This record gives sequence, structure tokens and C-alpha cells, in this order.
Amino acid sequence: MQNPEKIAQKITDFNCCVLIPTYNNQATLDRVIQGVLYYTNQIIIINDGATDSTKRILTHYPKLTQIHLEKNKGKGNALRLGLHKAEALGFDYAISIDSDGQHYPDDIPLFLEELENSETKDLLLIGARNLNAKGMPRKNSFANKFSNFWYWAETGFTLQDTQSGFRLYPVKEINKIKFLSTKFEFEVEVIVKASWNGIEVKNIPIRVLYDPDERVSHYRPFKDFIRISAMNTWLFTIAIVYIKPRDFYRKFKEKGFKRFFKEDLIGSEDSNIKKSLSIALGTFIGISPFWGFHSILSIVVAAALKLNKVISFAFSNVSFPIFIPFILYGSLKLGGFMLGRRSLDLHQIDENFKIGVYLFQYILGSFALAFIMAVLFGLAGFIYLQIKTGNKKKVKHG
Repeated sequence: MQNPEKIAQKITDFNCCVLIPTYNNQATLDRVIQGVLYYTNQIIIINDGATDSTKRILTHYPKLTQIHLEKNKGKGNALRLGLHKAEALGFDYAISIDSDGQHYPDDIPLFLEELENSETKDLLLIGARNLNAKGMPRKNSFANKFSNFWYWAETGFTLQDTQSGFRLYPVKEINKIKFLSTKFEFEVEVIVKASWNGIEVKNIPIRVLYDPDERVSHYRPFKDFIRISAMNTWLFTIAIVYIKPRDFYRKFKEKGFKRFFKEDLIGSEDSNIKKSLSIALGTFIGISPFWGFHSILSIVVAAALKLNKVISFAFSNVSFPIFIPFILYGSLKLGGFMLGRRSLDLHQIDENFKIGVYLFQYILGSFALAFIMAVLFGLAGFIYLQIKTGNKKKVKHG
């Protein structure tokens, strides 16, 4: 056990507090509070409408900040209230610890040490439990692996444990984010949205204690699993439709075309064939008739085919507004040629205009034009890259 005075000073230096959300954990609450008090009295306790002796236990700690709710509204709501209270009291960080006794307050110094050594201070730390530990419920292990997968799908980052409630939050940055959930699914929503907002989310190893004789869990396997699954479905949809295209666009815009060309097209470690196929894929999708979905499709399909997502996304923007009339005209012209009919004559639009006929002609011609341009762009890209690669080798051996 580390020197409590040094840890207390670190907690003060980082302007940190400890959040303890609690609901009907009378058997373990006092022990958890005493464990935290060993290091600091900067504690915020959120009594989430407990119906046991929680209120009586908390009367023994009048100097600690307490929030009492008349009715139980969920752990997510309790944490959100605690985080807003922490900001109102001027704290920059908050460490949350469950009141059911599964976490060791002695692990609090681990969070401070990681924060101290981190290059960024916009950091959200999650205590990673040993899911193979003795007494660890199998359902917890499965649920965590399930949640870990969804976190990766929604953010592109991997974590060992996404469900642990022992965490360190950057208070002000988290409170800037809008949240929908109020129950257990909040702990999923907060780490995904934190990652989307540029906050680094990391695991640090912690110990865990599962004592079936005293631990009371309020996790409802069916209801809460459904709620968490619904939240993950919503987050994944947002990630695909908005977040991933946004991030690629920001990256591309930040670099500029010249830097993109140098770093992602030429400097990428992918083979020239892979880069060329990525160019072809982006071009094909950019000219295809999937208007409004070009960016999303270019990223998703590139990921599925294990091609370069950045290159594919960049070339999917081939349909710049200035080129759209030419793409539409070319698609109609090519579609009409393939069907053996004249393409659309804009001067002959009247009440007998058959939009279905010309729509099919456009879609057919659009895919044909997309294929032709994809082949041309892909080949041109391959030839260019081969020449650049050859020049590099000459310079290197020269």
C-alpha cells in the first residue's frame, strides 16, 4: 500500500474527486467509503433512491458531499449527476468506484500514476478486471467480450474491459457531451462518445473481488442486455453514417490534397496493387448512383475488402458538384447506347415523360461509367505509383 499522504497530495494536485454511486449496497458501502477516505475526503456520494439502510449509514459522513434521490433512476443518471456536481465544485477529474465491494480502493493510485505519465490530459481510464479470476461470473465475461466487440466496431479502437465501473473521467470534457442513457448502458455510451470527441480511452489493470455472500448486483441480465444492445445498435449506426465519414473528411481536409498524395497515396506501406484497387473502388463508388452514401460505402466496402480506407474515401469524392452534370449526362448517354436508344432529350419532357424508363437507363449507364472510370483511374494510379516507386529505388541505389 502506497503512502496515503503522497496519494492525497496527488489527488489534490490533479484536482480530483471520487464518485460513489450507490443503491441498496448496505453490506459493503461503509467499507468502500472507509477505503476511499484512506486517501482523500474529496468524495461525492450519490444515493440513487436506496430503500435499505444506506441513508442511515451516510449520516455518519456529514462532511462528505452527498446527493440523495427519492427514487431509483439508474446508475447512468447517478454518474451524470455526480460528474456535474464535480464540475460545479471545481474538480477537473473524477474517479468512480462501485459501492458493491468488487473494487479495491487501494487501486486508486494506479489511475493517478497513469494520468501523471500520460502525454494527454484528456484521458478516460477504465480499470481492466481479470475476467478469468476465480469467482468471476461467466455471464460477466461473455457480456464484456460482447461489449468490447461493439466498442471496436463503433470507434476502431480496442479495449480489454469496457464494462468496469472503476474509472477516471475528465470532468469538464465529459460534461460537454450530450448523453441519452440513464442506466447501465451509460457506461457504454460515455466511452464511445468520449472516443468520438477526441478523448483517449485506455485500460489499466485492477484487482476485483466477487463475494457472493455480500455482493448485491442490480444488473438485470435480460432487460439491461436489451438496453445495452439497443444503445450499441444506435451508436454503430451513428458511427457508420456520420462519425467515420466525418473523421476521414477531417483527416483529408487537414492534410490537404498535396500532403494526402505524398503520405497516404505514395507514402503508405500498402502495395501498389492494393493502393490502385483502393483508387478504383473509390472512383467506382463515387460515380455510382448511390448519391448521399458515397463516403459511407467507400469506407465500409474498403474495410470489408481490406483495402486502404483513406484512399478509397478520397477518390469517392470524384463526384464534385462541378462534375455532377457531366456524370449524369455521361451516364444517360452510355445507358442509352447500351439499350440501343437515344439518351434523354431534355426538350421532349412533357406529360407523357416516362421517368421509369430513363431512370433505368441512367442507373445502367451510371454503373457502366463507374466501372470504366474505375478501371482507367486504377490503371493510371498503378502506372503512376510504379514509376514513383522505380524512381525511389534508383535514388536509393544511386
